[in-house]
Amino acid sequence: MPRLTLLLPATSRFAGIALPQVLARALGRADRGVHDAGEDAQLARHFQLVPNRWAHAALTRVVDGGVEDASLSGWLRADPAYIRPDINGARLLAIGDALGLDQTDADAFLPALRPLFGDAGFPLDAPTPGRWYLRLPKEAKLPAFTSPAQALGDDVFEHIPAAPEARRWRVLSSEAQVVLHNHPRNAARAAAGRPPINSLWFWGGGVLPDHVASQCPTVYSDDVLLHGLARVGKLACMPLDAAKRLNADALIDLRAQRDPRAMLEHWLSPTAMAPLHGEVAFDFADGVVFTLAAGQRWRFWRRPLAAIDA
Repeated sequence: MPRLTLLLPATSRFAGIALPQVLARALGRADRGVHDAGEDAQLARHFQLVPNRWAHAALTRVVDGGVEDASLSGWLRADPAYIRPDINGARLLAIGDALGLDQTDADAFLPALRPLFGDAGFPLDAPTPGRWYLRLPKEAKLPAFTSPAQALGDDVFEHIPAAPEARRWRVLSSEAQVVLHNHPRNAARAAAGRPPINSLWFWGGGVLPDHVASQCPTVYSDDVLLHGLARVGKLACMPLDAAKRLNADALIDLRAQRDPRAMLEHWLSPTAMAPLHGEVAFDFADGVVFTLAAGQRWRFWRRPLAAIDA
């Protein structure tokens, strides 16, 4: 059966927003399920990996370096980060592309950092200014690093892995911070009104899955991770702005959209009003999933939904 899936941020993003009448009625009559929350759990509802291990670094490396390159090694993201000390600790305030890095920044910082990681046996490179990688042996044992999405705004000390194998990464992180703190490029960034690059954030480690499958043959997304998944799974994947047809067998990734009212107006409401040929799923990052189908129009006894986060 054809299935259109809208991949959405958490329902809390829509708090306090009144729903258009047509959408409120459709959601009130829809099937509602509650599943595991979080990015990996949300994506796992639509992509099946073999083996079932999420290695974000290896999957994004597919886009940045190709499938063959990504399959040769293990990978760990070591993204440039800005951590600001405060009275209660130190907070992760920005990472990767959010720091506005350009190629000049990467060309300045990388030569200073490469000897540190090269001596440890982990070559460092940056196919794009905002995504930095460490190439690892496939058998490398890694601690459970926290993703930037989970750590952003938090005290970084709350996210330091405690596993025995984490010690070497704590040492490498501290030494990288010393290198970056003393680097003259940060003075140039400060003069231009940009935050310093004063740390690296390790995350997403692992090896490329052998196989990726999905019931969605077409993906519309601006997320490099989804483009990597699609390439491994041989799925069609296009930028979000290429998604024109709402009643199609596809997955449309709206998680990064900032304006919840615009999502309701331009995506959810038109989808709810369109004639349904198959199913439509509104999949929210906190695990709430509404499934719409044509036969639900006869559920006239159900009340319209007052709010998505209700």
